[in-house]
Amino acid sequence: MGKVAVGAAVVCAAAVCAAAALVVRHRMKSSGKWAQAISILKEFEEKCGTNISKLKQVADAMTVEMHAGLASEGGSKLKMIISYVDNLPTGDEKGLFYALDLGGTNFRVLRVQLGGKEHRVVKQEFEEVSIPPHLMTGSSDALFDYIASALAKFVATESEGLHFSPDRQRELGFTFSFPVRQTSISSGTLIKWTKGFSIDDTVGQDVVGELTKAMERIGLDMRVTALVNDTIGTLAGGRYNNPDVVAAVILGTGTNAAYVERAHAIPKWHGLLPKSGDMVINMEWGNFRSSHLPITEYDQALDAESLNPGEQIFEKIISGMYLGEIVRRVLCKMAEEAAFFGDTVPAKLKIPFILRTPHMSAMHHDTSPDLKIVAAKLKDILEISNTSLKMRKVIVELCDLVASRGARLSAAGIVGILKKIGRDTVKDGEKQKSVVSLDGGLYEHYTKFRTCMEDTLVELLGEEVSNNIVIEHSNDGSGIGAALLAASHSQYTEADES
Repeated sequence: MGKVAVGAAVVCAAAVCAAAALVVRHRMKSSGKWAQAISILKEFEEKCGTNISKLKQVADAMTVEMHAGLASEGGSKLKMIISYVDNLPTGDEKGLFYALDLGGTNFRVLRVQLGGKEHRVVKQEFEEVSIPPHLMTGSSDALFDYIASALAKFVATESEGLHFSPDRQRELGFTFSFPVRQTSISSGTLIKWTKGFSIDDTVGQDVVGELTKAMERIGLDMRVTALVNDTIGTLAGGRYNNPDVVAAVILGTGTNAAYVERAHAIPKWHGLLPKSGDMVINMEWGNFRSSHLPITEYDQALDAESLNPGEQIFEKIISGMYLGEIVRRVLCKMAEEAAFFGDTVPAKLKIPFILRTPHMSAMHHDTSPDLKIVAAKLKDILEISNTSLKMRKVIVELCDLVASRGARLSAAGIVGILKKIGRDTVKDGEKQKSVVSLDGGLYEHYTKFRTCMEDTLVELLGEEVSNNIVIEHSNDGSGIGAALLAASHSQYTEADES
């Protein structure tokens, strides 16, 4: 072989060796990066662990905080607001009642004809009205005039067949899902607007007074007999259908719980004890916090960057507004520190709240062998294509960790309520059922979240007790619930009974 040929062979062999070394280095680098990505996931898994002993500590902490919040105003992160609802519907209610449900950029007006025990809800009609954006930041009069006129138009469509007594004032239940300082069953002052509303002259005013004045200005003769929030509406709707309902929980974009307390067990209540002996408490449980909650670095960063740092900590780890965002934050770290999606971090992945909980749910529920829904969501939402099956499996596992933690903590919260009212044990020979009404999109649509929460309840309470605990979906409890509360707190109830 000539010198040139030998030289060429040596160069060629060297090139092959270099290429092979490069491949090995690349493999080592990529396997190193993969190991790093997996270690980020495993560390997250450890930090958000919810073993049974931890969940029992969370449930106990919830019960302790409930006691503290009932003892004095400001005694706990749980506000434990006295709702003044002391008569939940029984099913005996009769007559025509209205409800107004204002909790966001739309409001609903409802009309319900109740026929007592025999006929229950005879007829139900509703209309949804969107609020023009300029009214969300205008004046109080302008907003309430708009609502009152929509209500008047709806009243004008009452059909002949409805049994309305002309000698009686129409009565309305008002679901108002903004922070209110309740002063009676039918009055409460607005603490602050949320959800894009900003009308300064309503803050500090009685919202029932504002609505009543607006109705008077257009000659609509209607009386607000109950001011409630959506969770109490859900509790009322649940109790109307089932007398064993003791609590209601909303698991949706946000989260809250309400339950029936014995009035004498509320030290901060200084009024006369209600005849029923009961009082509904609006817990505002989204604000619960405890050292036992499994909080990760991602939760801390999310909280610090939120509009309300240090507030609503429980809500930020269990509710629909935040679950998808927690997944995004973990993926972001994997992309930045372990090149999970390649050498550059996908630009879309850096946008807060771009990955919503319904997207996360769709990925989590993907049963296709190649996880094509996961691939499609990554491509459509985050503009990430060419992911491997191995990567997509990691993403599903991450969704599972975030959803399971939220579901298991929700179950622990419910157990905390059951403990507070003595429904977490079986008394000898007692077969008392305790029903919890649940509503909200997260509970309704995120199947794996719901089943994990229900399974965890059984795990925490044990077979025997959980046989007596029922979770019931109370669909649109908050809307019809307000009308039912208008009925159970009607000014005419006493007269009817005498």
